[in-house]
Amino acid sequence: ELLPPRSVEAELAFWRAVEELRGLEPAFVSVTYGAGGSTRELTLALVRRLAREHRLEAMPHLTCVGSTRDELRGLLAEIAAQGAGNVLALRGDPPRDVVDWRPPAGGLGSAAELAALAGETGELCVVGACYPESAELDYLRAKVDAGVSVLVTQLFFDNADYFRFVERLHAAGIDVPVLPGIIPIASAAQAERLATLCGASVPSRLRRELEQRAHDPAAAAQLGIAYATAQCAELLDAGVPGLHFYTFNRSPATLSIVGALRAQGRWASAVAPD
Repeated sequence: ELLPPRSVEAELAFWRAVEELRGLEPAFVSVTYGAGGSTRELTLALVRRLAREHRLEAMPHLTCVGSTRDELRGLLAEIAAQGAGNVLALRGDPPRDVVDWRPPAGGLGSAAELAALAGETGELCVVGACYPESAELDYLRAKVDAGVSVLVTQLFFDNADYFRFVERLHAAGIDVPVLPGIIPIASAAQAERLATLCGASVPSRLRRELEQRAHDPAAAAQLGIAYATAQCAELLDAGVPGLHFYTFNRSPATLSIVGALRAQGRWASAVAPD
């Protein structure tokens, strides 16, 4: 996953990371979409460039907050026309200054509704998001029924949460690939902040080890890479369909993790969602 850069310096770093990550031959690269659609044009421009200049399967995130059904149809047609084969359908976050958000007249109120609309194109594989530690199975079933054929999880730090989540899905008759979302944490503060944002929990043992390295950022980052590598190795050994890395537009951690997995013979090329 990549984020649209917001400055000249950030853009230069973005494309450096893309070139380095491209060597991993990812099945696809996703590009996020700002709150309220604030990065809409930039997200789509990045997807076009990733596909045309870097030969990557680029998947835009798309949210329905702040857009009408007709506007979303136009965006989906544009996404399909520029060659993207996949779209990540999300409800999305409202603008930060809006307290009591409601869908606009003629708009959509959920990711399931957006997935159904995306499916109308007949040209896009529709991907959905899920939260392993706070799964609402009825809502996920609605997404799958609406056309979502692959799920990507938010970050988590305990593989048992992922395994329990997939078991619950299968028990409920929801049988789609679930890609685990992985992030190498660089500090205890970052872990707690992201966990709060994403509804995840930080295992006490991981928190303790990070706190012991609070005054040594390099050591904390090394621990984050080692922990994520062990997490990925266990997931791959269990037969997960792939791994989705949250990169924050940086390449070193992901390169180190994949390099270690390759050295162990655990890494194999994945398959794109479509």
